Amino acid sequence: MGGYLPRDGRDNAELAKTYGVTEDWIYSRTGIRRRRILPAGQNTSDMAVEAARAALADSGTDPADLTHVLVASCAPDGLVPNTACTVERKLGLSGLVALDFNVACSGFLYGLYLTSAIVRLEPGAVVLLVAAEAMSRLCAPGDRSVNVIFGDGAGAAVVTARRGALVVEDIVVSSDGKNAGILTANGGGSRAAYASPDSRVGEDYFLRMEGREVFRLAVSRMAGVSLALLARNGLSPADVDLFVPHQANGRIIEAVGDRLGIPAARTAAYIEDVGNTSAASIPLALEQARAQGRLRPGGRVLLASFGAGFTWGAALVRVDAAAS
Repeated sequence: MGGYLPRDGRDNAELAKTYGVTEDWIYSRTGIRRRRILPAGQNTSDMAVEAARAALADSGTDPADLTHVLVASCAPDGLVPNTACTVERKLGLSGLVALDFNVACSGFLYGLYLTSAIVRLEPGAVVLLVAAEAMSRLCAPGDRSVNVIFGDGAGAAVVTARRGALVVEDIVVSSDGKNAGILTANGGGSRAAYASPDSRVGEDYFLRMEGREVFRLAVSRMAGVSLALLARNGLSPADVDLFVPHQANGRIIEAVGDRLGIPAARTAAYIEDVGNTSAASIPLALEQARAQGRLRPGGRVLLASFGAGFTWGAALVRVDAAAS
């Protein structure tokens, strides 16, 4: 695994002044004190490459051995070329399978699902999975509801059929498009609000979110898919050594944990200093958990996500018993 976060940040004091609220008001509603913000002149692919290099070094993988590059992002460098090809080029590689996909905050779990299928189809495959998000580029400056939540970052993993530090035991992903309209960003697509090169973009170009509905759906879907995954493996929440949910919002993390009966002591919460980094949040939270010594050899880790679309998923991951 590997991760990358920009050095620059946006703290609650700055946002409180901008939006006429208090720092405590923001924290009480989000669980966030600071977000990392990608500086001007850098793009999503720059973060993706840094995370990728960290994951390659961590796994002892020569970049030349890679066969696939998958990039999960709802804030890619652009529509064309895809960001995976850009990451491939920046790593000095060519000839790989290079694929972008967008399931928003569920990107890392969908990516594990895809890479698991790839290594079963091609046992010799060495897949670089990167979740990278420049969410600040999707937030309209005047929209408090999203600017207090989202931050930028990237997480990566090298996935193979061989034994690794973490082993994916089971995974479930799903979706339902009927509520798609409560979390959208139409910039750059065929529904973009401009009609000519000199037109100004409209509000729907940027991220728009109905927070209460997202909260309700996120809690129910993440808890539900987690319980279903555990049940089909003959397990209960008591069997989970560490729960790593999508770092959407401090209150969502707490509410999902309550529904599952998993206490904060067995939950990875990484949102306070980085904000909601969308698809990158689970790999970044896993990285922090490892740094804190919370990925204990033989331990069972439950991952859960929820994202725009809407999409959601859960995975059971076992820490290699030989890991230190």
